[in-house]
Amino acid sequence: MSALPTRLRRTGRDRVLVTPEGIALPVAVASRGARVGALMLDLFFIVVLMIASTIALFQIAGGVVDIGREVRSGSTAGQAMQFLMIVWIVIMFLFRNAYFLFFELGPRGATPGKRLTGIRIAARDGGRLTAEMVIARNLLRDIELFLPIVFLASAGIESGWAWLAATAWFLIFMLLPLFNRDALRAGDVIAGSWVLERPRQKLEAAMSAGRTADGAPAVSAEANSPGLASPAYTFEDAELEVYGEYELQTLERVLRENRKQSIETVYQTISGKIGRNDGWNDERAFLQAYYTQLRARLESGMRMGRRKADKHSE
Repeated sequence: MSALPTRLRRTGRDRVLVTPEGIALPVAVASRGARVGALMLDLFFIVVLMIASTIALFQIAGGVVDIGREVRSGSTAGQAMQFLMIVWIVIMFLFRNAYFLFFELGPRGATPGKRLTGIRIAARDGGRLTAEMVIARNLLRDIELFLPIVFLASAGIESGWAWLAATAWFLIFMLLPLFNRDALRAGDVIAGSWVLERPRQKLEAAMSAGRTADGAPAVSAEANSPGLASPAYTFEDAELEVYGEYELQTLERVLRENRKQSIETVYQTISGKIGRNDGWNDERAFLQAYYTQLRARLESGMRMGRRKADKHSE
């Protein structure tokens, strides 16, 4: 990961991410305001879910008239109330801890709050965002946010030094993103992740409307476009199913930029992955054909309600 040359930057948040395949991709670090907005939205959703769950459990328990007396008597109704109380505690725990894990472990790598603000988490090394990374960054959230808030609320300002210590604890972690260029919080530092702006170009937009004579999607004929597929190369489904939408967009970018070194690197990666070497000394035509056929396959899958986010997706 490195900064873009000054002449190519749109903002001071632009970076270059080098993938494990050796492909340089321009990315933009999410703004601090977007991250705060996403967190506020997610906390709002969590509170709403907690309140709704609590109301639902109270409705279930509405048939019990005297909860305290029933629990002391050990009756069936009392045991049911004890069970509902345990269920409530588990639900509150899951909303606080599993909410972020569930959404960030998904293919989008983003909670509803992050999706609404147009950001997502990613691995800083350009590789796959692993479960270990997501778990690590979210376990740190307890130390960064929830625990100091609990101490602040329980200690109260009248407790003196305890309240000041909790305040300092809270501020150190909350202000950390202001003092590093990539706006990393402690969880990102430990996990090796960061938060990026999502690409504005959607896959459907990248897939041009035009089609070739055989029905495959045609790519724009503008200069530096990926171009039409060469009939010399055809690929089986098993060779195309190796990659997904993310790799398709990366391949399109490489073909448009038309840099010889990048094309050779990507060719070696793809040919090695699918076990083909017949594109030697004709790398660009090979990649053009692979791009067009992969795009047609993914587009067909989307029409059937199937999406493959990247090479790691099933």
